Amino acid sequence: MKLKCIIVEDEPIARKVLQEFIDEIDYLELKGQAENPLKAIPLLHDNDVDIIFLDINMPKINGIDFLKSSKLNASIIITTAYPLYAVEAYGLDVLDYLVKPISFERFLKACNKVKELKTQKALAPAQSAHANHFFVKCDNQIEKVFYDELLYAEAMMNYVMLYTVSKKMMVYITIKGLEEQLPSETFIKVHKSFIVNISKIKSIEGNILNIGNEKIAISQNLREKVINEIVKDKMIKRQ
Repeated sequence: MKLKCIIVEDEPIARKVLQEFIDEIDYLELKGQAENPLKAIPLLHDNDVDIIFLDINMPKINGIDFLKSSKLNASIIITTAYPLYAVEAYGLDVLDYLVKPISFERFLKACNKVKELKTQKALAPAQSAHANHFFVKCDNQIEKVFYDELLYAEAMMNYVMLYTVSKKMMVYITIKGLEEQLPSETFIKVHKSFIVNISKIKSIEGNILNIGNEKIAISQNLREKVINEIVKDKMIKRQ
């Protein structure tokens, strides 16, 4: 399976280096290049893109603002000379953050993450009333995770830590990718870094959810939506 990719980078030399790297990886297929995000839009419309190699400092609109203003289905790999944007970028669900000069080994590692993420999604069962579990790849083996045993998930840069009733597992997937796999009637994103199992919530104290022995903060901008979803039609009303 070929992964289709595009390069969004304003420096010709940097574009050339990325193109040469892509040519060396047999599962990558370069579909186009653009010197800024605005010129990349037609490439995204014309191709089913799997990976965007995205610079940050570019004319017209920078890479961070492009991510904030766009709904992208592709995996994002940042390629930049500036490490200071890493935390903000990971908060926007980028899969990896590469700081120039980029070695081929580091580039390959980032691409392998995308490939593994695609494998993870292929392993996930179709959402149905009968599905009670999903699969993840952890420590070089495929693990079955039952929905009713998963307490919550925490984003850790380009990994996610799954906390179950019996153990925790570090898996290669973004929090956004995991959210797409989990049944929305059972799990809810309460913070940019946390997804929780609604049935495992013991109590709510202000902006804090108590799950097991852990306390998880609800993001202020998500609080109303989260509280409504958790308690809807479940509150005993005074007669």
